Amino acid sequence: MKIADRIHIVASGRLGFGLTDDFDCHVYLVVGGSEYALIDAGGGRDIDGIVAQITGDGLDPTRVRQLLLTHAHADHAAGAAGLRRRFGLRVLASPAVARYVRAGDEHAVSLDVARRAGSYPPEFTFPPCPVDAELADGAEVKVGDLTLTALETPGHASGHLAYVLRQGDRVSVFSGDAVFFGGTILLQHTWDCSLQESISSVERLAALSVDGLYPGHLTFAVRHGRRQVDKAIQSIANLLPPPQMA
Repeated sequence: MKIADRIHIVASGRLGFGLTDDFDCHVYLVVGGSEYALIDAGGGRDIDGIVAQITGDGLDPTRVRQLLLTHAHADHAAGAAGLRRRFGLRVLASPAVARYVRAGDEHAVSLDVARRAGSYPPEFTFPPCPVDAELADGAEVKVGDLTLTALETPGHASGHLAYVLRQGDRVSVFSGDAVFFGGTILLQHTWDCSLQESISSVERLAALSVDGLYPGHLTFAVRHGRRQVDKAIQSIANLLPPPQMA
């Protein structure tokens, strides 16, 4: 489903629009002309559904060349191995996320505790996947005639990256789970979740003049994305954490 110039959403689960498997985050497709990139991988249980969304938008799946992971939670990254096999694409992530994904480390990605809490069914697994490149803060990734810039945004999870797309004066941010529509954040009782880091990441995002805000769940903002981030900043200015994602 095309949602903005050069941007499509090709997967979304129960915390979104129900396009694909329930355990998929929003998976975005960035169309760079001769090649495409996916932002996040979903949970890996409906690769065919992602392919169907791409072809249904009149796009050529063989042009999908890269997968950029925001973080390693299963709903965002467990599908990396399946997508790599299907498309032969390159997988890119932060150094920390690369370690977890290469190993399929279910403790590091908190899948073990999430299964015990009932967030995933017992049979849900995280297959290991090669990661082809590690992205530092500020790293640029070429996608055809477009460029995405990695932005360190830890707090929700270790090694979390957001990706910034600039098209002329327009700034779009794929924020993963760093901040959501309405200025909410998501804190969980996991080993690598940090309120202070989350606040610092929101402040980093607020420094951008965000037009399009494309988070990993719920709705998104095609215009005036800065207004959504500013709602979180208002809470921070009042010495309060931003509200939790419902």
